[in-house]
Amino acid sequence: MSADDGWVPQTRLGKQVADGEIDSMAEALNSGLPLKEPELVDQLVPDLEDEVLDINMVQRMTDSGRRVKFRCVVVVGNRGGLVGYAEGRDDQVGGAIQKAIDIGKLNLIQVPLGSGSWEDRPGGSNSLIRKATGKAGSVEVEIKPAPKGLGLAAAETPRKVLELAGVEDAWTKSHGNTRTTVNLAKATYNALENATQSRVPQRVRDRQREEVSE
Repeated sequence: MSADDGWVPQTRLGKQVADGEIDSMAEALNSGLPLKEPELVDQLVPDLEDEVLDINMVQRMTDSGRRVKFRCVVVVGNRGGLVGYAEGRDDQVGGAIQKAIDIGKLNLIQVPLGSGSWEDRPGGSNSLIRKATGKAGSVEVEIKPAPKGLGLAAAETPRKVLELAGVEDAWTKSHGNTRTTVNLAKATYNALENATQSRVPQRVRDRQREEVSE
């Protein structure tokens, strides 16, 4: 995708991608620049898949009366280490799904795949490098590396997140109100994000959050 396809980059990172200075998602994520344009993700990761995890109707009282919207929970990934999670809201289901997909693209992280299980041979990329834990609301999810061939010992929602991330073998354990799909999915994503940032200094994480919120 380029300016000729209707995309006109508005950010520094977008312009670098359009000009060919950055030609991989790994370079984009390591650039230190925040992802703010879904179109640059489309160009760098054309094989990105998406999975709708949950659709709910939410109601809110306003001065003009009761307002109904749809909330959609989506996970995106390329089954090769890249995964993103997001929620989207809109008056229409289709609009909520598309918003969630676009936000999910901006939340992409690079999961460090490996063979972290003591039962496995080194050098693989079928699982995680180390144990990771994530929280969302009352839900806590723990992901442990597993040897090749075990598969995913996980409930349906964490399984879908892990599959799109490219994790083939893992043990998972969850606590809290796991019937809440949104928190279960987000906790799984947060666990993968914590695995990604486990070796990133705290001051760098804080700076990255500040850049994204600007």
